[in-house]
This record gives sequence, C-alpha cells and structure tokens, in this order.
Amino acid sequence: MQKKASGMNYAPRSAEGTTRKACARGEFQLGVIGLDHGHIYGMCNGLTEAGGEVAMVYDPDPVKVEAFLKAFPGTPVARSEDEVLQDKDIRLVASAAVPVRRAELGIRAMECGKDYFADKPPCTTRDQLERARRVTQETGRFYSVYYSERIHVEASVMAERLIREGAIGRVVQVINIAPHRMSLEQRPDWFVDPTQYGGIIVDIGSHQIEQFLYYTGARDAQVESSRVGNFTVPQHPRFEDFGDATLTADTGAVGYMRVDWLNPDGLGAWGDGRMFVLGTEGYMEVRKYIDVARDPEGDHLYLVDRQGEHYFNAAGKEGFPFFGNLIRDCLERTQTAYSQHTAFKAIELALDAQENARKLDGTALR
Repeated sequence: MQKKASGMNYAPRSAEGTTRKACARGEFQLGVIGLDHGHIYGMCNGLTEAGGEVAMVYDPDPVKVEAFLKAFPGTPVARSEDEVLQDKDIRLVASAAVPVRRAELGIRAMECGKDYFADKPPCTTRDQLERARRVTQETGRFYSVYYSERIHVEASVMAERLIREGAIGRVVQVINIAPHRMSLEQRPDWFVDPTQYGGIIVDIGSHQIEQFLYYTGARDAQVESSRVGNFTVPQHPRFEDFGDATLTADTGAVGYMRVDWLNPDGLGAWGDGRMFVLGTEGYMEVRKYIDVARDPEGDHLYLVDRQGEHYFNAAGKEGFPFFGNLIRDCLERTQTAYSQHTAFKAIELALDAQENARKLDGTALR
C-alpha cells in the first residue's frame, strides 16, 4: 500500500509474483494526457506492471509533469495533446484530467484511432455520455474506466472470484460504504465545483454502482432513491460531502451505496471502504483499506457459508488481472477485462441518481 492517508495519491503496486506480462516489450505503448488527479499513477502502475510502456506524457502544468517524471523517469514529454494523439505507436491514451474534460479528450482519442482509459468518473453530463457511446460504436475503440475500488483492490478481486465460483450462491444484495478524507486545503479549485466534478454520486458513486452491477451480474438497474447534501463546507454551498442511493438490478438484486467526504483524520487510511454482499447461500464483507483498530493494512475478506466462518487476507494473493486483460483486449479487440456496456451503464445510473437526488439541508445539523 502507498500513501494510505491520501486517497487522491493512492497508487497501488502489485506484490512480486502476482502479475504476469501481457505483452512483449514495446508491443503496447500508452500516452498520458492530464495529470489533475493522482489516480493517474495507479493507472500507469497497473498498465506498466502488466507490460505496457508509458511512451509520452502531456500536461500544461510543468510542475505536474516534473512530478510524473519522478515516478516514470525518462518518459518523453509532449508539447501538446495533439502530439500524443497523433503518435502512430501509441495504442491507448490514459487520462486523469479534470472530470469535466475527460469525455471530450476520450472522444478525440478514439477518433484518432486510440483506445482510451479514463479515471472515474469518465464523464460528468448525459450529453458527454451519449457522445462517448456513439463514438465507441462508430470507431470500434474502447472507452475503459479506472473503477479502482474493484479492479485495484485485491480483496475486491478475491470477492469477484469467490462470487463467480458460487461461494455465496446468487447475489441478493450489495451494500457499499465509501467514506473519503476531504483534506480540503490540499484540493484544487475544481474539487468543490460540481460543474467540474459532476456531483458526489457521479464522482465517487459511479465506483459503487459499477461494483453493484459487476457483482450482481446485472446489465441494467433502476435508481429507486438518492440523496445528496453539504454538512461541513458552508463556504462552498454547491459542494456535496454526502450522498447515498438505493438501486434494484434487472437480476432482482438490490443495492445501497453511501459516499461521503466525512472520513475523520484519526483513521489510519484515507477511507474505511467496506462492501457487504449477501447471497442465497452465504455472505461476505470486504474491508478494503484498513481493519479499524486491528490492522492498518487492507485487503481483508470475511466469508460465512454453510461450512462455517472464514477469514482471508487477500494482499499479495490475487494481483490485479484487469490491467493485463485490458492490454490483451486492446490488442485482440476482445472484452475480457471489463464490459463496455457496464462501464457506461454505471455512469449512466450515477447521472440518474445525481440528477434526481433529494437535496438534504445540512445546515440543520450545524
């Protein structure tokens, strides 16, 4: 684990021996555009560990570029976005630009013949989503998303495997709790502007909705209710530090998600992310980043089935297969790493929940 106190700079690395190279040296080159969020380091870690190579980076801020070069020394620095997009050897463009800019960049990348890998949220408006969907169909390119809470947490990867193997039977309910540490003094201006980040359910909740769809095997779902509020940041009245939603999947499974920026400073990690999955034959709990007051590290999975009670420490056991699978998908035009349909459906439902959310009056608690 790296920089556990800061979610915006959280960039996991694989344990030795858990990741296989998915391509030959030089076979999969990626370009990086947009360094506004630290998730770009996790995205690039995952792809380079699986055999990809960062071939070029561009950001208009030289300070951000300098920091990136410390993590990926020797990376050529482009003079413009177009220099990256027009490079014939680059197969995929990765971006953690300001959320409102991600869709337009992805559309340009796909129109230039590149696959695209966006930090979440992959877009912030319905118009952006529909345009991105249309361009994927027109170009045959991929618009993949860094839903890191599932793909870059080994306990989440283990949960996926156990569910697939039938460890708890059919999934009936998923509850996902995702508190985050705000650290407002360290955040850029766009962080508190919902026109830039999309609102809390779009920004963080797209993670939780993607997990709900993935673990239930659903292709669609309905948002039953949603709420957002600002309880602690009166100086930015449009900012939201709390959101929740309930959903029903087309499989019949139900879900609840809570996202917030209320993680207390006393916690030894940036967030006490937990997931509870109820099945017809058992249930599991995933403690993603910390086991409070017991273990400062994460990747804990608790399982109860017909045979008994079980505990698994997933750290160093599962690896992060998404990244190698994504590389092979881009090379072979398959969809083994993720479903394009689900990647878009998750943000579509997040937009639904955000747009129709009941606004809570956080001032009543002050």
